[in-house]
Amino acid sequence: MRRAVVALVVLAALALLPVAHSASSASPAFGIEDDAWLMYGPGTLSARLSTLDSLGTRLVRFTVRWDQVAPSRPAAPRDPSDPAYVWGQFDTVLRALHAVGIQTLVTLYGAPRWSNGGHPPNWLPSSGYADFAYAASKQFPWVHQWTVWNEPNGRTFSVPVSAKAYVQKLLNPAYASLHQASSANVVAGGVTSPRKTPSGVAPLAFMLGMKAAGARLDAYAHNPYPVSPQETPFRSTCTGCAVLTMASLPSIRADVTRAFGASTPLWLTEYGYQTNPPDRLLGVSYAAQARYIGQAALRAWQQPGVTMLIQFLVRDEPSLGGWQSGLFTAGGAAKPALHAFALPLAQVSRRGGSVVLWGQVRPGSGARPYVLQRYSGGKWVPLGGTARTDASGTFARTATLPRGSLVRIWAAGAGYASPALTVS
Repeated sequence: MRRAVVALVVLAALALLPVAHSASSASPAFGIEDDAWLMYGPGTLSARLSTLDSLGTRLVRFTVRWDQVAPSRPAAPRDPSDPAYVWGQFDTVLRALHAVGIQTLVTLYGAPRWSNGGHPPNWLPSSGYADFAYAASKQFPWVHQWTVWNEPNGRTFSVPVSAKAYVQKLLNPAYASLHQASSANVVAGGVTSPRKTPSGVAPLAFMLGMKAAGARLDAYAHNPYPVSPQETPFRSTCTGCAVLTMASLPSIRADVTRAFGASTPLWLTEYGYQTNPPDRLLGVSYAAQARYIGQAALRAWQQPGVTMLIQFLVRDEPSLGGWQSGLFTAGGAAKPALHAFALPLAQVSRRGGSVVLWGQVRPGSGARPYVLQRYSGGKWVPLGGTARTDASGTFARTATLPRGSLVRIWAAGAGYASPALTVS
């Protein structure tokens, strides 16, 4: 809705501020994850990669399923060319991502039946995982970021749910093998979910259990999803709860420091808000999803020690029992979140009439041109002329704007604008 107060905005001050990385993470990597869309989505793989490129995506998290690559036991399990290995579409996607210059974070998940006594893939293996990790690193020698399993603190992905078993059967063996395969490899453990399920373990308890079991890792990975639609990246709706969400990011960072040291990076490997429509129970509005994408990016950028944030998904899953946190609907229609991901914008603070805004221009490279605009007199007008981001695509601006003003980023290089942000 157009707001009459916007037409009365009087610009008193506008200045480009230096981006203070001394008080934030040093250019954390912002990426995306959607395995099914990458492998089997609409159109060609080349077209899907072009979509990622148009959004400025420079990092993709991608899962390689051990149970699907090695349905039968390899005779030479550390050799990726062993005939038992069927790399298939996993190989196709990873090579295509590499060819267009998109870095990958690979998650190794899923135990074959021959490794875990004939059980489903979420049952932890008795052996073989370390050899598979070594073979995967040799198959994809350009990949140097790895996570071991996914959400092992819940029974959906791990049976048993045991920090000790996770460390002994998966993390430490894979850590050793991946470092043997390449000294450039960086291995993250944990990849914990944000809450305790009825059959699971609270993330902090699992983290401390990993420490007690002698976990070896280069980074700690966590999926800080909100636990209710009312939660924002900066405000929790749950006090005294054993949850680790984006709203409690400083606490997560402190927990990782206590467990594994201040120099251990924190990777936020899945994050997203489901939307209503279609999820009327757990979803937020399209506008809120777009707004929270900007706020989450700011939150991660502000927090020292956070070096990665991954958006989940690209496209909504078709079943309501799945996830509807995509940038596109299941039918392929773009949500406002699409351009919010490429051009995140958030309000940092207000002091009197002075507002500090933070944003990024992800498409492109180096210092990128952009125009900060406000809505006034029925049209978008520039707040000053064309400015440039820093080398990472990030900027901070301060302006005198009344509450209710609408602002956005226009990026000529991308050919589109961010969703409008309502200044508070």
